[in-house]
Amino acid sequence: MQHQSIINLNSIKNEVELRGNKTEIIAVSKTFQLDKIKPLIDYGHIHFGENKVQEAVEKWTEQKKINKNIKLHLIGKLQTNKVKYCLPLFDYIHSLDSLKLAEKISTFQIKEKFKPKIFIQINVGNEVQKNGIQINELDFFINECQKNFDLDIIGLMCIPPNTGNPKIYFEKMNKLKEQYNFNNLSMGMSSDYLDAISCGADFVRIGSKIFGERS
Repeated sequence: MQHQSIINLNSIKNEVELRGNKTEIIAVSKTFQLDKIKPLIDYGHIHFGENKVQEAVEKWTEQKKINKNIKLHLIGKLQTNKVKYCLPLFDYIHSLDSLKLAEKISTFQIKEKFKPKIFIQINVGNEVQKNGIQINELDFFINECQKNFDLDIIGLMCIPPNTGNPKIYFEKMNKLKEQYNFNNLSMGMSSDYLDAISCGADFVRIGSKIFGERS
């Protein structure tokens, strides 16, 4: 009998395919122990997301040695003092939100001879309590990251305001992706991933809908 997480993942995959998208599903495994994640790894799923660097180091260091196909995504806030633990463990960083952080990643990618794929986090709703680059600062920020810090910026990420219709913000993100000629958008979680996919999300970050509610 298939594990419930595999059934849940396949159900989401079917919804994605029905919309004709090639969206990658990041199984957000934060707070879940390896015994809960292992069925998905054994099933062949490769994209997993973690919020906290220390938790990821403990959970994934050995797993990634055993399974070279796994792609690990850092989807939470990254403190500059944690960057040294990030590379080369994380293949993707979704939360680049300052030049200070960009500079730190640049330093360590040279040291580790490893370039992670990076999303710039956009404060798409101009919320004072949220991290992210303001849209009017994006030109300058992208230029600095690519020219001065040699970062592999592959796209943009957002967490829309939790009031109102998220689709408005996802559509705005899709326009920004086209404007800056990026290939990837990271947006959409368990509650709004279908809206995100309909607006062109290339990566969705889904936790509870796959693994169940966190304790």
